[in-house]
Amino acid sequence: MSNVNIRRAVENIRANTTVYTPVVEMIVNAIQAIDETSRTDGKVSIRALRSSQTEMDGGHPEVGSFEVEDNGIGFTDAHRNSFDTLYTDLKIEEGGKGFGRFTSLKYFEDLHVESVYRDGSAFKARKFSMGKDNDIIVYEKVAVSKKQQSGTVVTLSTLKKGRSFDKKLPTIARNLVERLLPYFITQDYVCPEIVLSEQDETHAIRLNDFVSNELSAVIREIDVKQKTFTLNASGTDEEFLVRVFKLYAPRNQKSRISLVAHKREVSGSAIQKYIPEFEDEFYEKDSRGEIEHERNYIIKAYVFGPYLDRNVSLERGGFEFQMESDLILGIAQAEIERDTAVIAKEAMGADITLRQERKKGRVQSYVDEEAPWHKAMLEKIDLSGMPYNPTNEEIETRLQKEKFTQEIEIKRDVAKLLAESNFENVKESVLEIVSKISGTSKNDLIHYIALRRKILDIFGKSLEVDNTGAYSSEGVVHDIIFPRKGDTEITSFDDHNLWIIDERLNFTTYVSSDVPLGGKTTERPDMLVYNKRILFRGDNEASNPITIFEFKKPQRDDFVNPSSPEDPVQQIVRYVNSIRDGKFKTPEGRKMLVAENTPFYGYVVCDLTPKVESWLEREKDFKPMPNRLGWFQWMVNINLYIEVISWDKVLTDAKMRNQIFFQKLGI
Repeated sequence: MSNVNIRRAVENIRANTTVYTPVVEMIVNAIQAIDETSRTDGKVSIRALRSSQTEMDGGHPEVGSFEVEDNGIGFTDAHRNSFDTLYTDLKIEEGGKGFGRFTSLKYFEDLHVESVYRDGSAFKARKFSMGKDNDIIVYEKVAVSKKQQSGTVVTLSTLKKGRSFDKKLPTIARNLVERLLPYFITQDYVCPEIVLSEQDETHAIRLNDFVSNELSAVIREIDVKQKTFTLNASGTDEEFLVRVFKLYAPRNQKSRISLVAHKREVSGSAIQKYIPEFEDEFYEKDSRGEIEHERNYIIKAYVFGPYLDRNVSLERGGFEFQMESDLILGIAQAEIERDTAVIAKEAMGADITLRQERKKGRVQSYVDEEAPWHKAMLEKIDLSGMPYNPTNEEIETRLQKEKFTQEIEIKRDVAKLLAESNFENVKESVLEIVSKISGTSKNDLIHYIALRRKILDIFGKSLEVDNTGAYSSEGVVHDIIFPRKGDTEITSFDDHNLWIIDERLNFTTYVSSDVPLGGKTTERPDMLVYNKRILFRGDNEASNPITIFEFKKPQRDDFVNPSSPEDPVQQIVRYVNSIRDGKFKTPEGRKMLVAENTPFYGYVVCDLTPKVESWLEREKDFKPMPNRLGWFQWMVNINLYIEVISWDKVLTDAKMRNQIFFQKLGI
């Protein structure tokens, strides 16, 4: 009699188990029972028991139970006592943990055993069920057997609610074969015959044939030159064997690494975790080299080794060693899988190489078309870890990460160089470090120029009519140049595009955009710019040039009407006079100081319609520029130079200034 909290033991099963786990467990027990007899005609029969309820669509009823029968040694007293002992060590040589049977009650309501075994010169029959409370064996009966051959039938009865198996027998067979494949392929081992059938033994499928006979077209081994690798665990070399298989018609499965312990698949990872090119399934090719779309397959790499046998977890759903790093046992799962992935890659050879070239071409295309500033970096970067079908975001993230890594390396090298007291020791390193710095600087410059190209494209688009035939508002074109309701205290250098109008405006001390000059109720120009203090040759006195902008909507010219209060030239004149009269304060709240010789620059940006040009010439006494894309006037008394320029001129001039850079980049 045992005394085990069985419910608690079952509830504590947390490993990577599935509905197939207990079925595989019973099949393995059957194989081991046959191996104990040393017979050569061993056979394991698996019968799928379906629900009696007919399906509405006329399809197969659900599979709810399984019978696993073998002609092995049977439940002798030793085996019976082992079953009744938690963590029994009866099968420790075969990797038995003494716990596998408990997974049955995680997925099935009941487990029943009927067995015939030899007891001396006679045969006895033993029948019992697995308990759910404290006794592992319940309802046990032992009697003299009429049968004169040993063997066992284990019934996994009534699948629990919320669980399900595939309805089709071939699909169940394939799932079992994938989990039991190590038994069929282990060197110097002959696996007993394993047959899956319906309850009445019709539609029988011999699982062994998936590897060695007519069903081998479903699972086929790939020959690889290097099948083993060695890793060191706490000073001891551990050898691992890898065998690679093609699994045809994989449905939604991905190519996978499977770690094996004592001939049973335990756990693993998708190969794409280490080599992204395994993400998609593969296809066979016909004699002409054409792809056969009906012959799709994935790769499954099985790994064997004593290290795996010794360290499999209690439920055989995982291993005792850690995934990424293991300081205690010495070898982590990721280390094993990483070397296995290399062997799988070699097995697929040209297919993986072709996919890597495609990925490289995809990245090259992105850099050429979208991010030319990364061209220099692309020559050196390792793309092996990038997803097989990367999005633009994934490519950019990877390239930015590489850029950051290079910058950190440069800073470290420079710090080391500057700390060296003897310059002769670092003379050879100087050119290399300078070259690296130059490379990252070029990266940033190219990025900046490419962004300018995009800004000019957007700016040009804003000057066109939309689908309704209307032009963009003043606010739209204004925000492209400099966001409204902002200033350089809150708008960074990278967030404005004043260079569109004049490159010098990038280096201003202060810019106010559409913000009142002296408070909430005062007038406000579209843009007010304070330049850095400079020296004028004439008087050789420090002064502060101020630039004022007014923007008018493309194709708008009603501001020239006599009744319009929006005369942009007059507005600029009023702003200048107000500033000269000391009515406004600086951003710091101090009185704005101007001298008699403080230069003012005014710009009105609008479309030069015939109406506007006539107004400038006849009423404002402006002079046309040679290309007639702008008009200018010098107002001597208030030291104001003012231009009225067209949106086309702003765009054309900006393109012209940047064209040489665009040509050099090929954009």
